[in-house]
Amino acid sequence: MNFEEFQKVVKKTAIYPNQGNNVAYVTLGLAGEAGEVADKVKKLIRDSGGVLTPDKRKEMIKELGDVLWYLTACASELGVGLEEVATQNAKKVEDRKVRGVISGEGDNR
Repeated sequence: MNFEEFQKVVKKTAIYPNQGNNVAYVTLGLAGEAGEVADKVKKLIRDSGGVLTPDKRKEMIKELGDVLWYLTACASELGVGLEEVATQNAKKVEDRKVRGVISGEGDNR
C-alpha cells in the first residue's frame, strides 16, 4: 500500500467529534499513540532487559500503525499528502547531512 492509498483509508475511517477544523484533535491522538509506542519501549526495558521478542515486536508494530493513522489524519487536515511530507523531510535531513548539521538543536539548522 502506498501513502495515497493509505490516506484514502484514513479519510474513510475517520470519526471526529465535530465537523470543523480537527487539527487539534488528530494531533492529540498522534501524541497519545506516540506515547503508547514509548510506553511499550519503556516496559521492554523494564520487564525484558531491552530484549525485543517477536510478540513485543508485533505489539509495537500495531502501535506504530496507530501513529501512522493519526499522522496521516493530521496531514489530511492540513491539506497535504504524506508523500509531500516525506519528500520535504527527506530534503531537509539530506541538506542537514551535507552541511554537517544533522545533530544539534533547532528547527532551522
